[in-house]
Amino acid sequence: MKNNVLQLAEISISYNPKVRPSERMKISLSADAETIFRKIWAYPLELKECFYALYLNRSNKILGYQLVSVGGITGTVLDIRNILQTALKANACAIILAHNHPSGNPSPSDNDIQMTRRIKEAAKIMDFSVLDHLIILTEGYYSFSDEERL
Repeated sequence: MKNNVLQLAEISISYNPKVRPSERMKISLSADAETIFRKIWAYPLELKECFYALYLNRSNKILGYQLVSVGGITGTVLDIRNILQTALKANACAIILAHNHPSGNPSPSDNDIQMTRRIKEAAKIMDFSVLDHLIILTEGYYSFSDEERL
């Protein structure tokens, strides 16, 4: 190369926690995660299907959350790489997933089951644990972990 200056984009990776470690909430049960998801949910549950992730440290204390995807009435599109990218940025050890069913049907669809399996397999390669996947409804929720489907 002849003294050419390369034009490259600088990549910056950051995580800026605003909560002190001693003040982080701990997730012990699926009900704990449900409560947190309900507090951070951006849209009415019957309006659009959304997909969220909670990122936890080794003690199951919440490092942060991410709104992964917003879709329509019957579904949303996910990119597993985005979920894992954020887990890496946050230095997480575990992930809890959640999405809603605007229809109010608590049963996971075949697509829900397959996507959960794919996320879990991809996370395992990178040494993350997927602790649960919740389907949040206007009244109640479904937990893959509680139903032993994780």
